[in-house]
Amino acid sequence: MLVRSILASYSRLLAGISLALLAIALAGCNEIAAEKVVPSRPVLVATVHYEAESPERSFVGTIKPRVETDMGFRVPGKVARRLVEVGQTVDVGQPLATLDEVDLKLQAEQAEAEFRAATGVLAQAAAAEQRAKDLRAKGWTTDAQLDQSRAAADEARARLNRAERSVELTNNSLSYATLVADTRGVVTATLIDAGQVVASGQTAVRVARFAEKEAVVAIPETLVGRAKDGVASVTLWSEPDRKYAAKLREIAPAADPATRTYLAKFSLPDAGENVSLGMTATLTLADPLTERVARLPLSALFSEGGDPSLYTVDAQGEVALKPVVVKSYESNDVVISGGVDEGAKVVVLGVQKLDPAQKVRVVSSLSF
Repeated sequence: MLVRSILASYSRLLAGISLALLAIALAGCNEIAAEKVVPSRPVLVATVHYEAESPERSFVGTIKPRVETDMGFRVPGKVARRLVEVGQTVDVGQPLATLDEVDLKLQAEQAEAEFRAATGVLAQAAAAEQRAKDLRAKGWTTDAQLDQSRAAADEARARLNRAERSVELTNNSLSYATLVADTRGVVTATLIDAGQVVASGQTAVRVARFAEKEAVVAIPETLVGRAKDGVASVTLWSEPDRKYAAKLREIAPAADPATRTYLAKFSLPDAGENVSLGMTATLTLADPLTERVARLPLSALFSEGGDPSLYTVDAQGEVALKPVVVKSYESNDVVISGGVDEGAKVVVLGVQKLDPAQKVRVVSSLSF
């Protein structure tokens, strides 16, 4: 019994020692595993965006017609009717306004009467001239009487010619009593009303032609050169996603004394019916010769005796060091012209302590 008791105690002791050694071994493995698991490093990244080195400049302008005509009556008179209103579209030959035709018809009738009288006088003078010629051929009259008959006939012919022209002029004046549109366009102003007496050539209706439209903007003096040589495009506030090609047609020779800007007119050859007069437009001027660059913080640049580089981060959190072409250095930024792709994400803080073999975790993203 004693022996059995000693053996049982010894067995329990060995079991305790084994359990203790197993616990110590497991603790050591956990410590080793804990040492091998390295947490990912949080980093701040920026998205690379290339743009023109000379940034585009935008100006607010207005859509206006290239040709806006002030139309008026070619004869004076009293306005009988105005047939159009502001904003109305007119076609070629459409009446715009009319004058009272009473006096013009009387003038036409007077010219017709003068024409008939001149016709009768010419017939009488021509007959007298023919008789004088016949009598002179027989020797029954003198040369003086023949010359007198010829002069009277010539005067009658001139009077008839004058009467014909007077008839044409009065008929034209009568037709001028109706003001008609000579082009397709839209009425932008009406400056007369019925009952008003107008002078010849006085502006009655203003019509903007549909033939060509343009954007009118004010350009500062520092960008006059770009307005002449750069690439221009126009977007409408009503259609912000569509661009219209624009070409400089005219620029003021002198600056406005108040704003010190130059009034520029850009033609829009592709503008359709959807581009209405008076719409607000945005004119964008770009320099065609400028290089495309990207701006990043100086803290993103990595250089330890070699070429300037950037750490890029992919979707799996792996980083890679890529050399870049530095265009210039600014006070807070570095300007690069190549080396990384558009839209790439680069680390912008702590690049000097970054381990390329270590995975990172993006905690924030910036756009430049």
